[in-house]
Amino acid sequence: MIPSVNPPGSRTIGLLAYLYGPGKREEHVDPHLVASFDGMAPDPGRDPDATLTALQQLLDQPVQALPKHARPAKHVWHTSVRTAPGDRPLSDDEWAEVARRIVAATGIDPGGGQPGCRWAAVRHADDHIHIVATLVTEDGRRPDDYRSGARAQAEARLIEKELGLHKVAPGDGTAAQRPTSAERHKADRQGRERTAREELRETVRRAVAGTAGEEEFFSRLAAAGLLIRKRAAPSGDLLGYKVALPDDLNKDGEPVFYPGARLAPDLSLPRIRERWSTNGPAVRQQEEVRTGAGRSAAARRATASALWQTVLVFGHDEDAVAAAHIAAAGEVLDALAATSAAHTRRELRDAATAFERASRSHIRAVRGHDHALRQAARDLVQGGPVLGRGEDGASTAMVIDMLFFLITAAAHWHARKGHAQQADAAVQAAKHLRTAYQAAAAQPLGVLYQHGRRLSRPILQRQSALLREALPDLAEQILTEPGWYALAATVTEAEAAGHDPAALLSDVAAQRELGTADSISDVLVWRLRRAADLPADVTHSSETSSGARSTTLRGTARASGPGRRRNSEESSRQRL
Repeated sequence: MIPSVNPPGSRTIGLLAYLYGPGKREEHVDPHLVASFDGMAPDPGRDPDATLTALQQLLDQPVQALPKHARPAKHVWHTSVRTAPGDRPLSDDEWAEVARRIVAATGIDPGGGQPGCRWAAVRHADDHIHIVATLVTEDGRRPDDYRSGARAQAEARLIEKELGLHKVAPGDGTAAQRPTSAERHKADRQGRERTAREELRETVRRAVAGTAGEEEFFSRLAAAGLLIRKRAAPSGDLLGYKVALPDDLNKDGEPVFYPGARLAPDLSLPRIRERWSTNGPAVRQQEEVRTGAGRSAAARRATASALWQTVLVFGHDEDAVAAAHIAAAGEVLDALAATSAAHTRRELRDAATAFERASRSHIRAVRGHDHALRQAARDLVQGGPVLGRGEDGASTAMVIDMLFFLITAAAHWHARKGHAQQADAAVQAAKHLRTAYQAAAAQPLGVLYQHGRRLSRPILQRQSALLREALPDLAEQILTEPGWYALAATVTEAEAAGHDPAALLSDVAAQRELGTADSISDVLVWRLRRAADLPADVTHSSETSSGARSTTLRGTARASGPGRRRNSEESSRQRL
């Protein structure tokens, strides 16, 4: 159950006219009262003799009884209370009880003999009600409605439990501000998929990912097509900024600007500067290293390595360090979504949007320890967009695989800390990453699968024995997985490159648990390829020899023929 307390308004009659009217899109059905302060308020929806004016005058009477100079300018309190999707419809009597509990909890009408405000609860849909109140009590005082939004949320948690409704995760005050109903209606009228606030939040987050300083940050905002206003002190020092979409205009035809802090708490200029305070110069010094042909694939391989190193240490440091790693993981995800190929772009974008909520908590990040991940985000942006084929596509699958493990670890960390909303957000992000991985990994794993199937029986038998020696507790499960052939091909390739395959397998398997993976063989493929410094795309590998037989992986890929896509899809469905 989700209460949404709006800023106070000034016209009771205007709000009532909207609630009893047809709605912006004819969505209001059977508007009627379910409860009121005295249980006897006129109902213009079902009583033909009642009028909106009569209801408005009744609610406004305590306000009008005050001298004009004592009347509050903004005297109309308004909240909607909505059930979650999938909840059963509540009866009018149940909604009436919900309304009485919300106004009591928020101090609007506390009960217990205390003077309260006049209020009415209107229902015009199955899944929500609106409560309208006037902010003057019967004895002419201002109600004690301080933090009424938080108090309404707390009461909603109790109501959910008692009525058997979906339990909404409690917040901690670090969530980004949700779009207002006016912003949502405006987006609908303009045919936008998202509100201007949401589009700006995503654009600013992508712009800040891996940046080294203010000049680069504002250059990226301008390149993204945003309008920018900077706020400076008399000394000339920059204090803040606002951004707007060029086509998002107010009634006067002027752009609607949003301060960074109103998009998300960590997008204010002071909070963004914290990211630059410890690693800006180092980022600039390293950017010349990764240039030239293949830099997008090189950036992805470096990112996979940085993510994996973070996975290995995540949760073993102080909470503030873990918070910094989580925030930087959000930057990597934003950068990956911005540079991804078409077949993974939507899922990665949805993953980044979901993880935005998980990137902040009441534990303040201590910057500096996140340098490697911020460098990785910068490398991804500098490497540019990829087409999703060859080494670019395979290295993208490797990055998503490593990112999945880090974000899953972040979900567990948030859950242990009692950060319910953040944990849920990380879980949702991981689900989108799982889908994106399946799309990205299908082709490269399919090629490896074909190569593994073409290995001779003696080689496969030797690799099976090696697997049982290195991973005795996991070997039998791995040997039954379709991905085993891709793993056998990778082990063969690592051995040809001079590595001890048994030691390498033992090492990568021991580095982090494998219990959350649906396909252990898939996970080990990417860990082995990263640890052995093998190209993510098998078609870029050098000639591989095993025993008396040698075959090039490139030749095997070409020989895979029409069956490659079928085997690729079979393997990808087993992932995670």
